[in-house]
Amino acid sequence: MKKYTRVIPNHYSLPRRIGRLSELAYNLWWVWNPDAQRLFSLIDKHLWHRLLHNPVAFLRQVERPKVNAVTNDLYYLELYDRVMESFDRYMKAEQTWFGEHFPGLQKSQISYFSFEFGLHESLPVYAGGLGVLSGDHLKEASDLGLPMVAVGFVYNEGYFAQKITEDGWQETRSQYLNFNEMPIISLVDENSQPLLVSVDLVDRSISARLWQVQVGRIPLYLLDTDVEQNSPVDRKLTARLYSNDPEVRISQEILLGMGGVRALRLLGYQPTVWHMNEGHSAFLTLERIREKVQSGVPFDQAAAEIRKGNVFTTHTPVPAGNDQFPLWLMDKYFAHVWPELGLTRDQFIDIARHAQPWGEMFSMPVLALRLSEQRNAVSELHGHVSRQMWHFIWPERSEDDVPITHITNGVHTGTWLARRMRLLFDQYLGPDWLEHVDDPEVWARVDAIPDQELWAVRQHLKRRLMSFANERARYHWQAGNIHPVQVVASGVLLEPYSLTIGFARRFATYKRGNLILRDYDRLMRILNNVDMPVQIIFSGKAHPADEPGKLVIQQVYRAVKDARCSGRLVFLEDYDMNVARYLVQGVDVWMNTPRRPNEASGTSGMKAALNGVLNFSVLDGWWHEGYNGRNGWAIGDGKVYADPNQEDEADAASLYDVLENDIIPLYYHFRSSDNLPVEWLARVRDSIRSLIPQFSMKRMLKEYMNELYYPALQAPESPMTVSQEE
Repeated sequence: MKKYTRVIPNHYSLPRRIGRLSELAYNLWWVWNPDAQRLFSLIDKHLWHRLLHNPVAFLRQVERPKVNAVTNDLYYLELYDRVMESFDRYMKAEQTWFGEHFPGLQKSQISYFSFEFGLHESLPVYAGGLGVLSGDHLKEASDLGLPMVAVGFVYNEGYFAQKITEDGWQETRSQYLNFNEMPIISLVDENSQPLLVSVDLVDRSISARLWQVQVGRIPLYLLDTDVEQNSPVDRKLTARLYSNDPEVRISQEILLGMGGVRALRLLGYQPTVWHMNEGHSAFLTLERIREKVQSGVPFDQAAAEIRKGNVFTTHTPVPAGNDQFPLWLMDKYFAHVWPELGLTRDQFIDIARHAQPWGEMFSMPVLALRLSEQRNAVSELHGHVSRQMWHFIWPERSEDDVPITHITNGVHTGTWLARRMRLLFDQYLGPDWLEHVDDPEVWARVDAIPDQELWAVRQHLKRRLMSFANERARYHWQAGNIHPVQVVASGVLLEPYSLTIGFARRFATYKRGNLILRDYDRLMRILNNVDMPVQIIFSGKAHPADEPGKLVIQQVYRAVKDARCSGRLVFLEDYDMNVARYLVQGVDVWMNTPRRPNEASGTSGMKAALNGVLNFSVLDGWWHEGYNGRNGWAIGDGKVYADPNQEDEADAASLYDVLENDIIPLYYHFRSSDNLPVEWLARVRDSIRSLIPQFSMKRMLKEYMNELYYPALQAPESPMTVSQEE
């Protein structure tokens, strides 16, 4: 362990009475605690929103008179004291779920590796669902008191900012992040120099400095190669997510896996559990074996020993989501590694060899699967798909007996629940409901919420979404960034009393963002029914190299601009966690149209359900488990088609039929004497009651602890070699 210091800038000169705001800014606990966020917004609401709710940038830029003013506001000071007391109680708590249920494991360490972490829009180092799930994982680990430490990358150019041209084409702009204005902490050595870790790449060694993000009780360490010791090319290695250059990609994954292990060793951590969230970090298995081989342990024994502590979560059945490298690239980057493992070249390649129609590859998921004792998919259906997909690794077993289990994803309640909905739950579910969000009995109390109060909150959240869309359109219009017709496309004609459907996600082709456009004339009739109008809000990004995905966005955007839709089709550009919150909280219906069974799980619909939004989805991923016939609607009947075009035709027909015959009439008809949609609200209650506890991150992480982490912590010594699976 090397001595190091956490450097938290103290450049705010805050009044002593509220001086701990700077401390709070550097712990992302405030992300899931609305009152903590209000401590900043009450000082200057407009600046808070303009800076994307970034407390570090906010405290650097806010005018001193506005800071001084709140020190004379008794309401503000009372809120400040209450928040800081809650923060201290949380951080110092000795009684946690983990401590209560695993009292003998308090000194254990669980490490969690992910290529991206979506924690908040003020830290734009995530691309989509995988990162947001990772962020929620850390937040809930903090809430439950798990002894976790996490490792990832900080990308100084973020993912990308999206701009939609007048013609509907996605353009990308780089974002250059200023770490001095982000809730990220520098780590320095005893000489006040950046704390560095290094790995060897081909003919050179590269260094990465370490940053820390504090997520409640959980430290997240992020690697960054933009240091003067590296060449200009290597300094760019961690600049952006998901490069298409295979040499950049393999270099990043060597750094994350092997460099991540070295970083934890440098910081003094000795984890018992090593959780790989997707295959990007799977090279950590080789680094852990190398450590043992260097100390005199034979490879087979070393592999067996490290294997029992490894946990691997696979997230996608889509081939593009499973990294693999050609053998020539492995020869180039690992020729110095296999001798250190005591292996020949062929023995090394055999660990993760995967025959493909275009040649043999070194597969990261195969590496992780073979060198992990605990393996899981992220939904029940995805478990079936994964066992089929990776059956070749265990040819002696039946498909059903392939040792890949499943734990269905969940979402972090505090992060995604609207403040007004939280206040409603506080009133009717009991003061400690949030501590028991995964308990179905808590949600039986939702029937006590009066119709008028539930509907009032739902209408408030919809108006809030409309206001957000209007203000964004106004901002872009004032800045001269968009053509006049794009102002309409941005949502200025949205109506708060019309049925509103949301569709927001990554625009990969299998997600079929254009499915609802298949019968365009029928769609126009649905949108423009004067008695029962419908409006649809789209948002999402395609990967910069995904040309077919960009074409889907263009097709949707051209429909959005069509005057025939009367402004009832909208596209909100530059989708991020901030836009996502407004959408999952504010729409009436959340629509999801993946081509089954390509959606491993999905979580956006869970976030919508948390806020009383009803799901309307293909029976894929989590909705295959969640749908009960009363808590939303299904698109299609769950059938898998050999012909994609036939599947699209059938699903589109089902989508239109359910929309016209079930969803729209239920929203507009069946009203009470005071104009409340009582049947709609009954379905909302059923959705809340059945989905929130089942798809909470609290439930998910307890299952990870009980079913994956605990066995890894307790697993006996195994005599098996890496070639003798199970």
